Amino acid sequence: MFKNKCLLITGGTGSFGNAVLKKFADSNINEIRIFSRDEKKQDDMRRKYQNDKIKYFIGDVRSENSLNQAMVGVDYIFHAAALKQVPSCEFYPMEAVQTNIIGTENMLNSAIKHNVKKVICLSTDKAVYPINAMGVSKSLMEKVFVAKSRINSETTIIGTRYGNVMASRGSVIPLFYNQISNNQSVTITDPKMTRFMMTLDNAVDLVLFAFETGKTGDIFVQKAPSTTIGELAKTMKKIYKSDSKIKNIGIRHGEKIHETLLSREEKLVSEDLGDYFRIPADNRDLNYDKYFSKGMEPSEVDEFNSYNTTRLNENQLIELLASIGYK
Repeated sequence: MFKNKCLLITGGTGSFGNAVLKKFADSNINEIRIFSRDEKKQDDMRRKYQNDKIKYFIGDVRSENSLNQAMVGVDYIFHAAALKQVPSCEFYPMEAVQTNIIGTENMLNSAIKHNVKKVICLSTDKAVYPINAMGVSKSLMEKVFVAKSRINSETTIIGTRYGNVMASRGSVIPLFYNQISNNQSVTITDPKMTRFMMTLDNAVDLVLFAFETGKTGDIFVQKAPSTTIGELAKTMKKIYKSDSKIKNIGIRHGEKIHETLLSREEKLVSEDLGDYFRIPADNRDLNYDKYFSKGMEPSEVDEFNSYNTTRLNENQLIELLASIGYK
């Protein structure tokens, strides 16, 4: 799919961008462009990979001009640039708006202007029934790319939505590991809190599946398993034979007990593809009268969330943690 093509990754110095590079850097792709605002992380990446196929562009999705410079000759885009930390977005919600919503529109405008063939936008479970600023901004980001997909036929725009990516920057697994390594208390918010468990490889596979099979306006969701935060902490203590105590510190700003990847309303119209759900775009227009006789019947279908999905047992969690280097 990527032979002799040029791929641009926005926010490319993050965990997702690094996972893509590990998979693609030695493939027959022609060029991978890393677009981000952090020159230090770009320099670290340059030294790490030392690969002439990887090109680096300093810029911010808040600036369409800087995107335009990186967009010339691009075939495909993985849009990963975002503010992702829930507490910081709670305190600075307009920063989340500028990057996650307006930044996405800037990227799409530039992509359409430069005749990019396909764009994959990365979203999050927090966009479903959002209760925090990060989730609200990501939910609106989804609305922006679906709306753009309706009015543009040349650039295919697709979304992916995934839950907690294990061991990604800022996630809880590295925190637990550091606390255990330093004989500190393992701090958990609520032992009954559930979170989806996905590896970075799972996240890349979801994007590639969406890239290969998606139609413009689609959103794809992986059927990820989950665990409780309490079980995760106990399992990591067991792996490292730790005597660290588990300390409950309470829920942080804007956190949910359970996360949702598919709303009830989306579940009604989604297509079950085995390991994934596909949510097609609602392509009705503003002529509401045409649709009065074609509404959906009420349904008792459940949302797809981290409480009712497949729950990992201890052995499965140990195996999954080992697969990402925690063993």
